[in-house]
This record gives sequence, structure tokens and C-alpha cells, in this order.
Amino acid sequence: MFEKLDILAFGVHPDDVELGCSGTILACVAEGKKVGIIDLTQGELGTRGTAEIRKEEAAAASKVLNISIRENLKMADGFFENDETNKRKVIEAIRKYRPEIILCNAVEDRHPDHGRSAQLVEDAAFLSGLRKIVTQVNGEDQEAWRPKSIFHYIQDRFLQPDFVFDISDFFNTKLEAILCYKTQFFNPELNEPQTYISSPEFFESVKARAMMLGKRIGVKFAEGYITKKMIGISNFDSFIQHTS
Repeated sequence: MFEKLDILAFGVHPDDVELGCSGTILACVAEGKKVGIIDLTQGELGTRGTAEIRKEEAAAASKVLNISIRENLKMADGFFENDETNKRKVIEAIRKYRPEIILCNAVEDRHPDHGRSAQLVEDAAFLSGLRKIVTQVNGEDQEAWRPKSIFHYIQDRFLQPDFVFDISDFFNTKLEAILCYKTQFFNPELNEPQTYISSPEFFESVKARAMMLGKRIGVKFAEGYITKKMIGISNFDSFIQHTS
């Protein structure tokens, strides 16, 4: 029996989760929640670095985030499809760890893999709850499992969030996790081709986005999420009020 997780975060590329929702992960781990990450691809088409190096970078970031598990489903970077084969891979991961909440890629973004991944994970999360879909791990049938909620983090393009999560106490550690990907982001010591995300301006935009979302609720830094499912509350005590 595998360890049940409270939250399972999916990213199509190693570093997607760190950029999109690692502040939330750090906050939840600090509360005692068990969190894991599933990377769909090895990011092998990335201009900088290699799949092997990115695996090492992901391992280093995982230590910073203090997560319970991290796996890579090794789908084809750039060419994976939202088909039965890949749906079954995601279903197996969901049933294996039985998360209450799934965090996954943006519903639409600059990189076409992001939106395609978002729909793949969302479809698989629904199908994972159908008991007549049979999947196995280590030769044993898995039980059906459907997470309670799926939240899409916001990536490069600005999408209006349905809610934001205060990460003020964890923002510096989020940056530390991102910078574990030494080949991908600004690093003047590397003699690699420059890319859209390797410029110092891109890294500054990560900070600016978090500051902008934080300002919306009167805190220093926040991460935004989109949900297709209505969120209900039972009291007003958990609201963060912006005092102006």
C-alpha cells in the first residue's frame, strides 16, 4: 500500500510545479499535509540541459520543498497526446496516492504542452473514479479514486484567478526551489543558448506576478488558481481581508 497524499501536483515539465505552485506546496507541507509531485515528461526537448540533468535538478528541488514523493511518467515532451495510454498512466498515479486535491498546469498558456496537460489530468481525474476502468500496480488491481478538487495554477500568460493562496512566508524558499534548475533559468556561469525563461527579466516577472497577486488580497506574495468547480465555504473566518 502506497502512502496516501493530501495533495498531488502535476507538471508537464520538471520546473512547472516549482514555478506555478511551489509556494502553496511549501505552505501545505508546513501545515503537516503530505504532498507529492508527478512530472509528465522529462523536459527532454528543452534547449538547455538534458533529461538526466533535469532529473537531478528536480531531485534537488524536491528536497527544498520537503515533499513525500516525486515521479516522472516519461511521456513524450512536446508530442504526448490526451489519449487512453496517457490517461491510464495518470489514473494509475491518482489511484496510487489517492489525493484529496490535485494541482495541475494552466488551462491555456504560451507553451502548448501546458493546456494539453491540464485537460489530460482533468480527464484522468474524473475517469479515475469509475470502478469499471481497471488499472493495476505491481500486479494488484487498484481501487477507484476521484479527488475532491482540481485546481489549475497560472503560468506564463496571465489568467484571471478564481482564488489566490497567500505564500508570503514561503516565497523565498519557492525561489530557492526554482533556482535548483540551474540549466533552465538565469545563470551567467553557463555557456548555453539563451531562452525565453533564462533571462533575468523572466525571473523578475515571477516575483512581480506573485507580488501583484498578493497585493490583490493585501499580502506580500500569492499564487493564483483557476477552478472549474464551484468552491463553497461554511464560514467567513478564513478570508484574508484587504484593509485599505
